[in-house]
Amino acid sequence: MLDIVFILNTIDDFMYFPLLIIVMAAAGLYFTARTRGVQIRMLFESIRLLLEPSGDSDSVSSLQAMLVSTASRVGTGNIIGVSTAICLGGPGACFWMWLMCIIGASSAFIESTLAQIYKRKDENGQFYGGPAYYIEHGLNKPKIAALFCIFLIATYAVGFNLLCSYNLQSTFMDYAFYNANTTPIIIGAILAILTGYCLLGGGKRIVKVTGTIVPVMGIIYVAIAAIIILINYANIPSMIMIIFQDAFDFQSIAGGFVGSCLVYGIKRGLFSNEAGVGSAPNASASASVSHPAKQGLVQTLSVYIDTLLICSATALMCLSTGVARDAAVSGAPYVQNALSTVMGTAGPVYITVAMVLFAFTTLLGNLFYVDNALAFLNKKQKPSKRFMRIFYLAATVIIFVGAIIPMDAAWAMADITMGLMTLINLPTCAIMGKTAIDCLKDYEIQKKSGKNPVFKASSIGLDEEKLDWWK
Repeated sequence: MLDIVFILNTIDDFMYFPLLIIVMAAAGLYFTARTRGVQIRMLFESIRLLLEPSGDSDSVSSLQAMLVSTASRVGTGNIIGVSTAICLGGPGACFWMWLMCIIGASSAFIESTLAQIYKRKDENGQFYGGPAYYIEHGLNKPKIAALFCIFLIATYAVGFNLLCSYNLQSTFMDYAFYNANTTPIIIGAILAILTGYCLLGGGKRIVKVTGTIVPVMGIIYVAIAAIIILINYANIPSMIMIIFQDAFDFQSIAGGFVGSCLVYGIKRGLFSNEAGVGSAPNASASASVSHPAKQGLVQTLSVYIDTLLICSATALMCLSTGVARDAAVSGAPYVQNALSTVMGTAGPVYITVAMVLFAFTTLLGNLFYVDNALAFLNKKQKPSKRFMRIFYLAATVIIFVGAIIPMDAAWAMADITMGLMTLINLPTCAIMGKTAIDCLKDYEIQKKSGKNPVFKASSIGLDEEKLDWWK
């Protein structure tokens, strides 16, 4: 196992430095420059569009599509991922996470706008789409589109679910009953059985209840974090100082770049907000809007909510308490220790309950997320029930394995599979970026003339034969 972990870490290290850091930064800066900072310049317009109805009661609104993508983003990574970045990389990881969030929001605009332009409509009148569809119909590269779908399945059914399962069992490490040899096996088995039961047709009530509770838990989590930060208000100046000092300690960063705050901030920020990865466009394509740029603008907010709000809540809460941070407490223990300073023994219990709910809905969401990719690979048709049963059973085994593998292996697998998606999606967005940018210009021209923008493919010179809806 140690040899496999070493190989995974070596691949992970190379992918993020130098490869992905350069690709992500270059793409984000390029899109920011070409759109004249759309993610900042049109922030208030993005907020206004959130409340715009779809115009059809049976259609998905911008807000609903944004909430779906936000729900898929928000999960264990917002708590465990941020904690790991601070404990292993340093407080400066917060700054680089924030910076990449703001830059990456422009990538989120481009990918979601493209998903809207190249979306399709099924026999039930519902929209669907995503990177596979704009790669196939925009780039005319069906083989690359199929490869992207394979990487998406590897990411959401394997990489992310391995990590989600590990993160959940790690929240029990601080309890007296925890046994490193048996507890992960028990938790992994329970989680796998429960998830498998829901996937195979049972537990619909469980899914409905947890889906309702999780948003509430997220709001409560941010509120508790805010209270703890306010209680420790005297530490806020020194906390801000240490974040920026560590972020710009380039001598320390250069001395161990792969394990630096810069790399950890970028890694965990990408894992959390998924800007440019190519996952959110699958949800964005489902929205019914009068202009593709509307959904692109709304989608930038999802990135901000995930990173600037929820991830920052975890980071600032932990740092404001001043509890010890090192490799030994990286992950759930660091957050639990921070909560304990104010909530006592109730702190760790709350995190455990929240993580159980977050992890369960994330696991289900991840697996339902691959349905679109499986359909694409199956000539745009949903696979047979027999195939899906076998697939879901294999997925439950992966969930069980995730609870018992080492932390490094879990994070490396998630990083690698996510990185492979990004390395296809971002270059595609760069190649096709002009289409999304022209779409944005068309939107702004119509807005300035006092209209509610309505998109026509011919207005930006698109070949309507390649499109399904915007003709």
